[in-house]
Amino acid sequence: MAVRAVRGAVQLERDDAEHMQEQVGELLTAILERNGLLADDLISVWFTATPDLHSDFPAAARALGITDVPLICAQELAVAGAMERVVRVLAHVETGLSKAGIAHVYLGAAAGLRKDIAQ
Repeated sequence: MAVRAVRGAVQLERDDAEHMQEQVGELLTAILERNGLLADDLISVWFTATPDLHSDFPAAARALGITDVPLICAQELAVAGAMERVVRVLAHVETGLSKAGIAHVYLGAAAGLRKDIAQ
């Protein structure tokens, strides 16, 4: 097994706590499924949110039953012209996948953020 990093992002339609938890939960589920991972494969997860999101913390993993994995939230830089209402994820995982085999997940409009690695 190797330690790999998996990236992902989703753009929210609005700054609403329930909507955030739903969308981030969908993102985390897609990251796990597309990479053939289980919750036990997670080492840690970083969440960032753009400065216009403040209705809730984006660490939705607890609602998915992921309770023994360190999670942390941070705020993205306020860069002029950056996409609004975006939650990004950086998950460290144990996997047999190669770096090239990792599926980075960018949902909806967030796919435009990293066309080079979005799958």
